[in-house]
Amino acid sequence: MNKFTVQAIALSIGFAFGASAAVAMTKDEYKSAKSGITAQFKTDKAACKSMTGNAKDICQAEAKGKENVAKAELEQSYKPSARHQREVTVAKAKAEYAVAKERCDDKTAKDKKACIADAKSARKSSLADADRPAARSQRTSVASTTTTSKRQKAGEYVEDSVITGKVKAAVLEEPTLKAAEINVETYKGKVQLSGFVRSRGDISKAVEVARKVEGVKSVDNSMIVKGQQ
Repeated sequence: MNKFTVQAIALSIGFAFGASAAVAMTKDEYKSAKSGITAQFKTDKAACKSMTGNAKDICQAEAKGKENVAKAELEQSYKPSARHQREVTVAKAKAEYAVAKERCDDKTAKDKKACIADAKSARKSSLADADRPAARSQRTSVASTTTTSKRQKAGEYVEDSVITGKVKAAVLEEPTLKAAEINVETYKGKVQLSGFVRSRGDISKAVEVARKVEGVKSVDNSMIVKGQQ
């Protein structure tokens, strides 16, 4: 077993059941989700500015990896294909390796060397899986014969990513929230808002904006007013 456990990128949304489980996404939804990803990256990158040293390098690697994975998953959601599915796997492998490598910089001498070796091994394994046509074919076959409930579950995951993109875009388009640093996560239609805002009024507005987005079942607030944390 590897000594180093590669850290997962937070925004990852799995497509374990393949293209057959995907929920159709319109062009407008695609554009909205793409804008949301860009907005989220800017927020994540801005959060790294106050950090120093290797902690800042790790933060920036996580932000970039998160963006790349989200973009790859969006393409798979918009136009499901074996190629796009492979790109999702590759993006995750590269993102995880980039973060792992930065974390290794906190170690010294032999520990650092072993850490990097384990990170490379994990990346190699992930990329090898992405290049295994037989494995991908088997996953697709399982997807085509899985139960209706499982297909619906996979569809929920894809729908959650669409809702997240819509909420991010809606928040970005709200003039009063331009200076806010709001993160959005969705699970089964339930939206979680976190990050930093200027006032309680911003929190109320963000929640209001999120609730108006189609598909949102509920909104939970974890946002914090700057200076009050």
